[in-house]
Amino acid sequence: MIDIQSNRTKNDKKPQLRRRLTLPLLILYGLGVTIGAGIYVLVGATASKAGIYAPISFLIAAIVVAFTGFSYAELGTRYPVSAGEAAYVKKGFNSKTLQLLTGFLVITSGVVSSATVAIGAAAYLEKLLPIPSAYLIILVIVVIGIIAAWGILESVFLAAIFTVLEICGLSLVIWIGVNSNSDIISRLPSLLPPLEFSVWSGIFSAGLLAFFAFVGFEDIANVAEEVKNPRKTLPLGIITTLVIATIIYFVVVSVVVLAVPMDTLIKSSAPLALIFENTDLKTRGFFNILAIIATINGALIQVIMASRVLYGLSSQQSLPSFLSYVNPVTRTPITATFVIIILVIILALFFPITELAEITSQVVLIVFALVNMALIFIKKHEKPTLFPSYFQVPKWIPYMGFTSSSLLFLVSFIPT
Repeated sequence: MIDIQSNRTKNDKKPQLRRRLTLPLLILYGLGVTIGAGIYVLVGATASKAGIYAPISFLIAAIVVAFTGFSYAELGTRYPVSAGEAAYVKKGFNSKTLQLLTGFLVITSGVVSSATVAIGAAAYLEKLLPIPSAYLIILVIVVIGIIAAWGILESVFLAAIFTVLEICGLSLVIWIGVNSNSDIISRLPSLLPPLEFSVWSGIFSAGLLAFFAFVGFEDIANVAEEVKNPRKTLPLGIITTLVIATIIYFVVVSVVVLAVPMDTLIKSSAPLALIFENTDLKTRGFFNILAIIATINGALIQVIMASRVLYGLSSQQSLPSFLSYVNPVTRTPITATFVIIILVIILALFFPITELAEITSQVVLIVFALVNMALIFIKKHEKPTLFPSYFQVPKWIPYMGFTSSSLLFLVSFIPT
């Protein structure tokens, strides 16, 4: 096992992170950032590229993510530490430079993703409060920062409650969408795309945005130091999160693209609210509140992740030591959290949501490619073990993860 603990601190009395997360909380943590980050915000942007075939884009993204998910499951149990990706890459490539680069890429993805989702949260909030969006964005991000600094159990427990509420919101979308459009079931075959290059290029291009909706499951690896029994809990948390998220995404996106006029859907930054346009005021208001909770939840968990990576890199002596300061009362990395919040505010105020989502996806795909390659090298240079103490995947899994991540990254540069 990688010797992270020996490099963690020169002072054994320095406050450490606390192992308080169980499997149910871990799954809700993963679902919270995964579901809140994408489905509530980017359905319209995905449909603008893939049209009615947007659900297929989500399935393609799920396949890409699945291979890498299994790689994370093994690496997360081999090296259950904060800044996990950076540790994996350092072990696989034996390079401090690549370790630091990977850490910065992960932090970038968390910051940009949080900014993306904060814009979506403000868009839903604007439907309830007649306040300029810039002020709402700042308000949302500051509240997120306060919650993230509160404490890992408290913030993740609150995120778990939010996750349950956002799943209820998606269930409401499905219920209202199906009941308001009696022919939806009969129109499901229309979601199967024809074998035409122009159609599939749009689907794969939209797959990059759909991929953003899955960003979050890998965050589970970055709270490894706060998870009880990580070698057993992490793989189950990652895999369960991906399965549940894929099912929810496909059903919700299918209902939305069949129920909402396409020209209206592609222009909206709060796309799921369109399902409720013809419902009563109370129902619309109730859903908007759920959507605000969902999007805030997504940004919250990304902030938690990014601050832990910043903390982890500092603990591994790759960044200045003040970034690994842990508040003795909250047991959270306060300085790292503050730095992340400032960066999120800057990005959310000055960049459009679609551009931020695409940047996030491209950065995460680079990280995924590096992580899969690291696992390939690790497996290649170690002696086989019949009864390993960690979760183990077949050797072809990281190869597939590297290939699929690299291909989707390249597809992102093809004009549609």
